Amino acid sequence: MATAIEVSNISKRFVLRHTRSMKEAFVWLIKGRKGDLSEKFDALKDVSLTVEQGETVALLGLNGSGKSTLLKHISGVMRPDAGRVGTRGRVAGLIEVGAGFHHDLSGRDNVYLNGAILGMSEQEIAEKFDSIVEFSEIGQFIDTEVKFYSSGMYLRLAFSVAVHTDPEVFLVDEILAVGDEPFQKKCIDKIKELAGEGKTLVVVSHDLDLVSRICERGVLLEHGKIIMDAPVQDVVDRLRGVA
Repeated sequence: MATAIEVSNISKRFVLRHTRSMKEAFVWLIKGRKGDLSEKFDALKDVSLTVEQGETVALLGLNGSGKSTLLKHISGVMRPDAGRVGTRGRVAGLIEVGAGFHHDLSGRDNVYLNGAILGMSEQEIAEKFDSIVEFSEIGQFIDTEVKFYSSGMYLRLAFSVAVHTDPEVFLVDEILAVGDEPFQKKCIDKIKELAGEGKTLVVVSHDLDLVSRICERGVLLEHGKIIMDAPVQDVVDRLRGVA
């Protein structure tokens, strides 16, 4: 089976700048600016992960564990400080609401813009345009500037464009929490359909029931490291304290 995602020994460190007291800042200046007023946070520490084509994987863990950061590296939104990430085929999905959307453009223009960013040709977008709008349920607002959209409308259009790119690898962050319940169900059904077609799926979610239904494999992160990689139900049971 072909490898869809290859994450090799990646690390990512963020610099957190804290507001210090006047006294601390004054002492720092008196000492000739010695020492660091910022704090470093290791979001990922030497993480390696291989996902085969057609696998459905849930990245799980508590807030701050590194799962969303890992997903952003797989999507190419972030670059690692060390290590490398490789993907095969077209990668699409929902990492952040409205990512790749331009506020001053209409929904129609953003479909073309976002589709192009995700690797679709203009002809491909034109052929799928009506289907994208129909799935999104945006209707008459398609020619309205997206800065007037609610977060739910953003989600509908962004998700619809992403699934219509016919990706080999589909990535979904907690983003589904934004939409209303009927549209969430529609999105989940579409994700299941993609998985059924043999697409590779990587999901970040706190909804353990949802990932148990959609994914077969679970990867548990803690403090930027993978501490468990097993069938999803085993990982969910550990998170719930069952095992």
